[in-house]
Amino acid sequence: MLSSGFTFLRNGAMLGYPFLQSIKSVLPIVDEFVISLGDCEDNTLEQLEALAKTEPKIKIIQTTWNEVMTTRGYVYGQQKMIAQFNCSGKWAFYLEADEVVHEEDLEKIKQACIQYENDDNVEALVFDYLHFYGNKNTYLWSPSWYRSEPRIIKNSIRTYAPDGLYWIVLKSKKVGRYPKAKHTGAKIYHYGWVRTEEQADLKDEKISKYWNASAGDKLDYSKIDAYILKEFNNAHPQVMHNFLIPADGIFKA
Repeated sequence: MLSSGFTFLRNGAMLGYPFLQSIKSVLPIVDEFVISLGDCEDNTLEQLEALAKTEPKIKIIQTTWNEVMTTRGYVYGQQKMIAQFNCSGKWAFYLEADEVVHEEDLEKIKQACIQYENDDNVEALVFDYLHFYGNKNTYLWSPSWYRSEPRIIKNSIRTYAPDGLYWIVLKSKKVGRYPKAKHTGAKIYHYGWVRTEEQADLKDEKISKYWNASAGDKLDYSKIDAYILKEFNNAHPQVMHNFLIPADGIFKA
């Protein structure tokens, strides 16, 4: 087996995650897709089970979140690693539930996995990011919004994810470092900031406790520096066409 895809998820439907689109976007290039699924208050499980009936690559692991872990989102890291520890591929491809890969990039990613499979100096593969904001025609371009991240890791090295987003490689028993990486030449399309303001507020209400915080003020997408808003004139991934809300022009802050 060359590669496994994986993610973690909870209440994906009610919180506006394009989780089905995310999973489907990489199924053509992975041999399995592992989902760590926490207890849900919506029909996320049922949607995943329906997908699994037609896609035998899908593996659902039902989990219980650690409700007493309220520091820096570490519970995300725990859930991410439950899924990763159940991957059997040589590469493990992590996608968050609001991240999607464009079909035009699939061959690039596959070839990168093949090219660096036996290269000990390459432990991870990096992607550029497009963070969409407000509507489907607008993305953010600012140093405060990460522009690239590793999303594929070799499954043969000792790694863990402290806070969910990134990996640490265990250099020794007590010392960690970032993985040695090469760029895939591909992009991740991040749609976490195009959900409705109501869904974003509900997400804040549901997850803020895992950062030892309480829900903040209601989200107002217009409260953003208009200078960092850029117009997107290219095509979105095909799997997103029926998910994205129609919009004209760039988002007006």
